[in-house]
Amino acid sequence: MSDQLVIRCVSKDDFPEWLTLWEGYNKFYGRHGETALDPEITRSTWARFFDEHEPMQAMVAERSGKLLGLVHFIYHRSTIQIKPACYLQDLFTVDHARGMGVGRALINAVYDTAKAVGIQRVYWQTQETNTIAM
Repeated sequence: MSDQLVIRCVSKDDFPEWLTLWEGYNKFYGRHGETALDPEITRSTWARFFDEHEPMQAMVAERSGKLLGLVHFIYHRSTIQIKPACYLQDLFTVDHARGMGVGRALINAVYDTAKAVGIQRVYWQTQETNTIAM
């Protein structure tokens, strides 16, 4: 195990740790308890990452064998350009990894991955109250 931060595609073996991150992400945005996502949405989202016909992608940040963050992104067509665009939909890091460059590394990995497949436009949105992310 390395103390170096590694950004990589999610693997099927990551499910338990990814699920913890995913639940943390959803809780951050108020989707927990009575407002939690239906478990079928989570199962479907996870399955899409491994379906070669899906435009949805997932990467994780790992250090010393532990997942510290996730990023999900989607390639899609646009009515205002010929080449596809990339929408960075979800970005989350565990509390103790914030301010350590994990989120920035995940964002950069999305840009690098998109560029490698010929996509030049990457964009995302966050809640206006999430000033740390902005």
